[in-house]
Amino acid sequence: MTTMTETSTAVTGGVDTHRDVHVAAVLDARGGELGVRQFPTTPAGYRQLLEWLGSFGPVDRVGVEGTGTYGKALARHLTAAGVAVVEVDRPNRQDRRRVGKTDTTDAIAAARATQARKATVVPKDADGPVEQLRVLRVVRQSVRRERVRVINQLRALIVTAPDELRADLSGRAAVGLCQHVAKYRVADPTTPTGTIKYALRSLGRRAETLRSEAKTLDTMIRGLVEDIAPELLDQPNVGPDTASALLVAAGDNPERLHSEAAFARLCAAAPLDASSGLQQRHRLSRSGNRQANAALYRIIIGRMKHDPATRAYIARRRQDGKTKAEAIRCLKRFVARQLYPLIVTPKHHLTN
Repeated sequence: MTTMTETSTAVTGGVDTHRDVHVAAVLDARGGELGVRQFPTTPAGYRQLLEWLGSFGPVDRVGVEGTGTYGKALARHLTAAGVAVVEVDRPNRQDRRRVGKTDTTDAIAAARATQARKATVVPKDADGPVEQLRVLRVVRQSVRRERVRVINQLRALIVTAPDELRADLSGRAAVGLCQHVAKYRVADPTTPTGTIKYALRSLGRRAETLRSEAKTLDTMIRGLVEDIAPELLDQPNVGPDTASALLVAAGDNPERLHSEAAFARLCAAAPLDASSGLQQRHRLSRSGNRQANAALYRIIIGRMKHDPATRAYIARRRQDGKTKAEAIRCLKRFVARQLYPLIVTPKHHLTN
């Protein structure tokens, strides 16, 4: 049990994170400012920051901005040292307009939000198989975007290509088109026709290389999902891509999501109360993890095509006066509730 003396001497920290330096602030138990200091974003700097906080007394908890980006390494270091870390949102915009913005004020605001328990979100762990999934998904999305860009360039060149090439390539789907032009033989790349064939072949081979890379990444992602939560893939219209998006949203420590309502809110699938006076209503939530929200949407669209129960639900909601988009939002909440147990209690975790 915490004694009165320990409570009175405990301090609270707040950190405004950046790429090269972190600015830390510390408050006493009554909210008084004890100090503000800047530290480099290095292992030595993290140790110095923790020692500096501890020099004022026992550290109750530390609020860190950007625990998924610039503050990730610091949050990992503090957690390993046994310090409670909470994720802090950026300061209120109205406060910024009124008093301005500095790194010092942001660090103090982070400490105050932490001490007042306005910031209570436990940061995601980033040292397990779900973090591996996140990294692979980043690369996979990059490959997908680059391949689309290459195919668009290829089609743009075909528009102005000689008639014989346009006739040869018309009506071909993306994959077949890339495979076909990748096999072009160029006798003389200095002629007009030779130059366009060389350019088309170059783009086709690049697109095929990216497609091969995407297949490899998809195989790796599927393998990780099967090791972490294989039951997810047994659910209707839940594939490796949607399953990995939901797992990444929950993180390597999904137990931080204390209820299915918290998971739904994380996925922006929980409507927000917007009632006032006699009017009782809810509005769409535009916060939360947008990739997880998109994953829920893709699952529902797939079920609308193949699941009679889902189609019947949509029809019933439409008869009740809801639009198709509103009915899909209701289904997002249902799917989040359905998948929550499989995400927070995975069957197996990989070991590093």
